[in-house]
Amino acid sequence: MRTRTTTVSAGLAAALATVLLLTGCTASGGSPRAQGGGSSAAAPAPVAPGGGSGFEGPRPQDQNLLAWTGDPNDAGHVTAQSAAGVAGRVTLVRIVLREQITWSNIWLGLAGIDPNAQLSQNFLGVYDAKGTLRASTADISPQLMTDAIAKPLPLTKPFTAAPGTYFIALLLNGSWATNALTLKSTGAGISVNAGLTPPNLRYSTVLTGQTSLPATVNLGEQSTSTINTGWASQWYAVS
Repeated sequence: MRTRTTTVSAGLAAALATVLLLTGCTASGGSPRAQGGGSSAAAPAPVAPGGGSGFEGPRPQDQNLLAWTGDPNDAGHVTAQSAAGVAGRVTLVRIVLREQITWSNIWLGLAGIDPNAQLSQNFLGVYDAKGTLRASTADISPQLMTDAIAKPLPLTKPFTAAPGTYFIALLLNGSWATNALTLKSTGAGISVNAGLTPPNLRYSTVLTGQTSLPATVNLGEQSTSTINTGWASQWYAVS
């Protein structure tokens, strides 16, 4: 009898334990509670760093650059212009920086060279949104005579560029075969300035007869007259 009583008591204890376990793991209405006693709703999907929703397309940092006027994969067009059309003019291409950087180089996409060109007093530079020259290169004439590739052209003095709008300036001088000395561009042409007016044109020229980049330019005088003849928007990057 003692043995039987022990067996029955053990069975009752096991049954009671099962009931208590089910009661603790079941919400009212019979729905299982989430682990840890939380809601049964699904956990939210993870959010990409920076609040994005995932892949957002190519970025300059993917190619060890700091900024660019556009993905170089889209810079498939070649732009050419005669010396009579652009020599001495300052061509401006707008670029917007989203974060502060140390700006050391301007990358230019050189698509073709003219081995017989006579080049001198050719420069790249950077103007801020007020039209003040922040930095420029030395004469880039030698670099325009060799290696038709994308190449970094160093500023004579790097500078700290705060977030904001800047204009990359190109000044060409000399003589060259129009269809030989060519630069990579977006191919947007006239449409690059859609919805914009001076002093905020994305692509324009200012001044004539320049042999060096002036200390200041009046962005309110941005012109598209040369742009509209086919001087397509050049591709640039920053490092």
